[in-house]
Amino acid sequence: MIFKINKSVRNLFNKNKYLTNIYQKANRVKTSFLSNVSDERFAKFKYKERTGRKLNLDNPQTYNEKLWWLKLNNRDPLLTICSDKVLVRDYVVEQGFPEILVPMIGAYDDVSKINFDEIPEDAFLKTNHGSGTNLIWKKNLDRRKVKKIFEDSLQQNYFYQSREWNYKNIKPQVVIEENLNKQNSGKEFFDYKFLCFDGRVEYVLVFLDSASDDGTHNHHAKSNLYDRDFNPLNATVARENFNKKQVKIPENFEKMLEIAEKLSEPFVFCRVDLYNFDGQIYFGEITFYPGGATQIINPESLELKLGELIDLNSPKIIRKKSK
Repeated sequence: MIFKINKSVRNLFNKNKYLTNIYQKANRVKTSFLSNVSDERFAKFKYKERTGRKLNLDNPQTYNEKLWWLKLNNRDPLLTICSDKVLVRDYVVEQGFPEILVPMIGAYDDVSKINFDEIPEDAFLKTNHGSGTNLIWKKNLDRRKVKKIFEDSLQQNYFYQSREWNYKNIKPQVVIEENLNKQNSGKEFFDYKFLCFDGRVEYVLVFLDSASDDGTHNHHAKSNLYDRDFNPLNATVARENFNKKQVKIPENFEKMLEIAEKLSEPFVFCRVDLYNFDGQIYFGEITFYPGGATQIINPESLELKLGELIDLNSPKIIRKKSK
């Protein structure tokens, strides 16, 4: 019942930006209220609230269950480095792919240090320590509102949203980058998300228009799931499908596979996000717990199959020290 009510409320509030802002503020209040709840209790509550199912942490089998187990138990410091949208750039360079980094204009730990007069039109603003706080800069935007959005975000510890330990100790910053979509010349914007298990790409999620025209998160984006050979699958992962004829396999798809597998090699599981504009590959981010490990996957057999690909006995997992 809680799951159905929560889903209906989210759907209602995602219909326009005003209602979305109200929902986000209410969610922050709820998150603050739950901040003193233990990670395990929070995990079970959050999973039940978002999926309607009971979370099995004693013997996790499905994809989402194993991701929750990893959230609560894996303490590899590299997770934090690769979740930080500033520090991960050094990691990408170290792995041999400096050419895929989106040009960065600046990074600031204090909004007051940003000279908005010097920000190029159409630059992309985001935070390094969480998800969803981003926009495309326009000279006609209300600066006070923009500053308030990012000032509030810098005060938030994203760890408490979903208990993703990798975000807990990131130093918050506002990152300003060139806007990739500007060079896309109004074409459909595809986001290639490679699901990597033990350093091997097994599946690819392709998102259509994952960002709105103003650069904010698009709650109505659609996605398709493909195997590693880019064959479409009859499945949904949290979102509705779009017409499969709208996207074709990129000519340098093998290079994208190579990059994703190299970047993911140290991890038992991660998702590597890449963009491809007329053959130029760009790095998006590395995500370890997609959707906070509460995404509804259909068919259910697929979620179990994905879970089988995650080895919780892997030596790559650095377990937290017992008290």
